[in-house]
Amino acid sequence: MSEDIRRFTREARRTARRDVREGPAAVERRQRERLADLVAYARERSPYHRELYRGLPERVADPTLLPVTDKAMLMAHFDDWVTDREVTRARVEEFVADPELVGARFLDRYLVATSSGTSGLRGLFVLDERNLAVPNALAARAGGALGARDLVRLVVRRGRTAVVTAPGGHFFTVAGTRRFQRDHPRLGGLMRVFPTDRPLPELVDALNRYDPASIAGFLSMLTQLAAEQEAGRLRVHPAILIPGGETSTAEVRQRLAAAFGARVRAAYAATECGFLSVGCPAGWYHVNSDWAVVEPVDADHRPVPPGTPSHTVLVSNLANRVQPFLRYDLGDSVVMRPDPCPCGNPMPALRVEGRAADVLTFSSRTGGRVGVSPMLFGTALDRVPGVHRFQLVQSAPDTLLVRLESGDGDVWPAVRDAIGRVLADRGADGVTLVRADEPPQQSPGGKYRRIVPLAART
Repeated sequence: MSEDIRRFTREARRTARRDVREGPAAVERRQRERLADLVAYARERSPYHRELYRGLPERVADPTLLPVTDKAMLMAHFDDWVTDREVTRARVEEFVADPELVGARFLDRYLVATSSGTSGLRGLFVLDERNLAVPNALAARAGGALGARDLVRLVVRRGRTAVVTAPGGHFFTVAGTRRFQRDHPRLGGLMRVFPTDRPLPELVDALNRYDPASIAGFLSMLTQLAAEQEAGRLRVHPAILIPGGETSTAEVRQRLAAAFGARVRAAYAATECGFLSVGCPAGWYHVNSDWAVVEPVDADHRPVPPGTPSHTVLVSNLANRVQPFLRYDLGDSVVMRPDPCPCGNPMPALRVEGRAADVLTFSSRTGGRVGVSPMLFGTALDRVPGVHRFQLVQSAPDTLLVRLESGDGDVWPAVRDAIGRVLADRGADGVTLVRADEPPQQSPGGKYRRIVPLAART
């Protein structure tokens, strides 16, 4: 780490504590300052943003003045989007083609990460040291102080972190872990990747031997591990579980906490903004709004009020300068909390309803089509005993293929009834449910998409 980044981290840590003490107005001032600085930087160094922002005021501290961007737009203009002229798409493509370079420093200064492309377009993301330093600066105010028992677990296990994630590639969870191991070879054993493509008995055995203090991974994978813990095959005692990558429900978080006797801190973030928010005991995600802007909007990118589910959410990452993510359409439906959170964290809080792209559309009783949120299926099926993992694939306009991974006993009747109730409550008519022979399938990034709409299969 360079001295400049050490200085940056110290200053970011100091202002993070001070601004929260001074209240929301101070946090908002800091956000606007950083937004204005990043917009100016992007205009100066990025040809794409220079043209995109032509005609805007000289200083922009209001995000709503900026045009909306998305992955497809930015990937199409990759070489003009980046602010470092040495970074080119051809160079990044060559870098990620080499599995030996996962976590290595691209151009001796950047971390490169890819997205799995489950939405149809792979992302190539270049993250600078400022972006990677912000989580360290924010760590002290993550909230939910650990109790004495949790601290004992962490100390006894030397803080070992198990990252249960994709089997390889430059995905952020893998690349970030590899970066830590490369930068800290003597401490590399304190963070280890456990690939999700390993046979479950092997994965369980490896985790038992590692005995982690914390486990991070996709929600669906941690749920499966909870079943192994409940059955007594997995015997670990982490202090913290960090599920991410998929929308969680209160029932699932409670199950994880009970199975492992651990605190569950669900994470809502993305490769484009890895420090976006932090989970709280009340089940909300608190936005680190001094370093990120979150705008819940409708289908026309107009703001929606707190308490109302958005069509999508626009995110601005105020730290990463090499690839500016400004008013970036993340594709998730969120709800902002309209009142103070009972956990005491003063930062804005949201819940994730699911990806807008994962809404399933069926024929309705009254004619036309009706949309069903993926959150409704998750809430219903997470309550069915014996279901370890599910995946709903819309194989035809009014047909759902149901992939299941379950314990002992026949769970299909209960699953079929639960899905049927969700569809009936939403007014969907004539939907055929088909039990698949195969279990849920992984995406290239190691994630099990619970919901696969018809559009995502074409």
